[in-house]
Amino acid sequence: MTELTKSDAGAGTAQTAAVPAEAEPAIKRITQWGEIRHRFMANRLAVVGLIIVGLLLFAAAFAPLLAPYDPLHQDLANTLAAPGGDHLLGTDALGRDQLSRIIFGARIAVIIGLASIFLACLIGVVIGALAGYFGKAIDSVLMRVADVFFAFPLLIGAIVIIIVMGRGVAPVVISLAVFSWPTVSRLLRSSILSVREADYVLAARALGAGTTRIIVRHIIPNSIAAVMAYAAFSVGSAIVAEAALSFLGVGVSPEVAEWGNMLSAGRDFLGVKDYLWVYPSIAIVLTVLGFVFVGDGLRDALDPKLR
Repeated sequence: MTELTKSDAGAGTAQTAAVPAEAEPAIKRITQWGEIRHRFMANRLAVVGLIIVGLLLFAAAFAPLLAPYDPLHQDLANTLAAPGGDHLLGTDALGRDQLSRIIFGARIAVIIGLASIFLACLIGVVIGALAGYFGKAIDSVLMRVADVFFAFPLLIGAIVIIIVMGRGVAPVVISLAVFSWPTVSRLLRSSILSVREADYVLAARALGAGTTRIIVRHIIPNSIAAVMAYAAFSVGSAIVAEAALSFLGVGVSPEVAEWGNMLSAGRDFLGVKDYLWVYPSIAIVLTVLGFVFVGDGLRDALDPKLR
């Protein structure tokens, strides 16, 4: 009886040893950018804004395939046609299809909005980084230059540059960027002032890292969050400014399918053919709301105090 018990116990021990231990569950590490993405996607308005911006980019990229007509084609036998039938949004005074012009107008809005803010951020980041890191005389000189540009209203300054350079997409982009960078530089400067004496910056300096490396690898990446949120907001503002310039007759050429040009053409028919200005206005409003929602979501996701 005792031998049986011992043999059973030995067998049980062998079986226990033969059973592999369960692997410990792997710990899923969440990176900083993963957390930011999660927080952004948890914001419903931010997701709505992202969808609007995505549709805008899709329309801009595939405008020739989406537009039912050539935006410059004039059907003089079918001018000022009411919405419906072959022309879902009607035609203008020259018989051009409104829907096609709105779709192609998205391309102009995307190009000018993104290009002008990218250029403004490029200038502002360089100047803000230099002013915030070096401080003292360099800071004073650069910020006084920024104050000079702050003194000019955006539209008036842009009109002056366009008058000098001529009309077109490139002059509009440059004019908007020239008067938008000061805000970017001040935002980055204020962020850099709070991180330039951080421990990791002092450690990099103690290890012999050069000024350029410290600014590019340590200062800017930890100070750029406010600039990213501002850039998303500013794309919508740049699109509104670009439409305003075209509405005033100093933006892109009048024949170009652009929302400001459509508003300018529709103002002669206020109260008569309101669809001529209502639909371009809706396109501008939705576009600006999309970028505002995205900017709000980025600001909340990037703010460490809200994590």
